[in-house]
Parts: sequence; C-alpha cells; structure tokens
Amino acid sequence: MKLIRTDIPDVVIIEPAVFKDERGSFTESYNDARFRAALAEAGLPTPRPFVQDNQSVSSKGVLRGMHFQAAPHAQGKLVRVVKGAVFDVAVDARPESPTFGLWVGAELSAENHRQLWIPEGFAHGFLALKDDTHFLYKTTDYYNKDAERAVVWNDPAVGIRWPLDGAPVLGAKDAAVTTTLRQAVAAD
Repeated sequence: MKLIRTDIPDVVIIEPAVFKDERGSFTESYNDARFRAALAEAGLPTPRPFVQDNQSVSSKGVLRGMHFQAAPHAQGKLVRVVKGAVFDVAVDARPESPTFGLWVGAELSAENHRQLWIPEGFAHGFLALKDDTHFLYKTTDYYNKDAERAVVWNDPAVGIRWPLDGAPVLGAKDAAVTTTLRQAVAAD
C-alpha cells in the first residue's frame, strides 16, 4: 500500500498493491492493520473504526455531493471505484483548519485501483466519468439524518473545477441544495 499526499495533507490517495498474471489480477482492497500503519508512518491520525459500507451506481455525468455529517456524527470515508471511474472531491469543512475551504480531487477508477482517504470534517462528492460506475465507501460513523449537511456542488467560494461536459445530472436532493460551505459550517 502506497500513500500519495494531496494539497491538503490530511487527505491521501491510496494505491494498493495489484498482482497481475495470465489469470487476471488480485488486490487486497482493505487491510485494517496496514491502513493504520501507513497513516501512522505518514504522521496522520488514526481514524475511528469503520462501521458502515455504502455503494452507489451512477451513470456518466451524475454528480453526487457535496455531503458531510456534523459532529458528533462526523464521518471519515475511505472511497473507491470497482467499476467505471469518478472524479472524487474532498473539501475541508473544518473552520479552524488552515486549509478550510480548499479542495482536492482525484480520478478513481476500476483500472487504477486508487482509493481516497477523507478524514472527518470534509465535505465529499464525486462526478461519474463513465456509465454504470460502481462506487464503494467505508465510513467511521453511521448515517445520521439530523447530522447531515450539504454544500452546493458549485459553491463559487470553493471553486471546484469539475471535469464536466455540460451540466451535471443531479438528484432532487442535490439539486435543491443552495447552502455554501460557510453557511453549512456556520449552522453548527
């Protein structure tokens, strides 16, 4: 497992070892001891244990996000794609952080096997780059409707550069979001 730093030090790209031969490939997609050791070696805090796994399937052009949960139900997320590809984004929603309001993005795909570790306190979203994209993620807390927060996907103060060909496809819930990052964190 290799960790790749992003412009926000707490968010890292994870490249698992992929073993290929004439039969295909094998990847250990998650190993708790190795994950925690890699974070510790990089000087990053160890997250709470993962308690929930989620999966979504999206068509090309679907944008899901930007979502986070407020304390005490904040979620760290370990995200990956098992079929298709996404442009995955994390936005620092921690008002006390020196990187508050900054974002990082990475392409995650079934082909590159990359994962993204997004600690608690970050808004998260992704844009499906291919049809029939299967997105999986582990969370460090259970979903809690009362703690749910959302930030408009095109908040001008954040300035995410989504790789869009036209308007994204938004679900009704995401299309109704008008809250900026500053408004979302001020509500807590």
